[in-house]
Amino acid sequence: MTTLASNTQRSHELGNQNFIPVIAADIVYEGAAVGVVSASGHGRPLVGGDRFGGFALRKADNSTGLAAAIHVEVVEEGQVELSITGAVATDIGQPVYATDDDTFTFNPVGASFIGFVKRFVSAGVVVVDFDACCDQDPWAHKTVRETLTGAKTFDAEDAGKLFCCTEDADGDALTLPAIASGLSGVTILYVGAYGGAAITIDPAAADMILGPDITGADDKDLILTKATSRRGDFVTLNSGNADGYAVVQMRGAWARQA
Repeated sequence: MTTLASNTQRSHELGNQNFIPVIAADIVYEGAAVGVVSASGHGRPLVGGDRFGGFALRKADNSTGLAAAIHVEVVEEGQVELSITGAVATDIGQPVYATDDDTFTFNPVGASFIGFVKRFVSAGVVVVDFDACCDQDPWAHKTVRETLTGAKTFDAEDAGKLFCCTEDADGDALTLPAIASGLSGVTILYVGAYGGAAITIDPAAADMILGPDITGADDKDLILTKATSRRGDFVTLNSGNADGYAVVQMRGAWARQA
């Protein structure tokens, strides 16, 4: 191992700003959420699924330029006030996503992770803490994601998926296949408002859903209690054994059907 034998000057970055080369023939406007194209590393007005690179500090007009002809200056770490439909005071700590450069949501389906709610400002407006370099999407391990707004019958191809339920799924049955089908690792996440839905998971007639403080019984639903349902409540089910499905992770007030 070689160590320094003389003084060495290095270039240091100061502050929370960064510069990202812009894609060809596009404009990134001030305040835009900037996405990074995975194939090239170039920045653009965010498209859902891009890696989030920060918020544009000023307009970068590359409408007539080649890729990387100019750079967009971004703030990659800090706090920003954003409008998010449905945001309420109970959303502190919730992960925030973007589907384009100016549309923000709590639903991770088809979206890019931005940061976490730090403070509630008013109905539909929150302050979001973000760090484009270091923050991690809590659902990054679930790359296949679908939104559910009503009833759903699962099959073996749904193994490992993340299903995001809105208030529109209130009371509709999410039906599990027989345990022999091989469905495992499915996660059901509630992304609606506080007290907005009872999420009902229905096993096959000969199967149970087994988990913490859940008394096993065939053909009994697992239900997210509507009165206390909160954005971010979820349950992950594995195939368990011949008796039925096993809860491996859970958040929120889930209870077995009486």
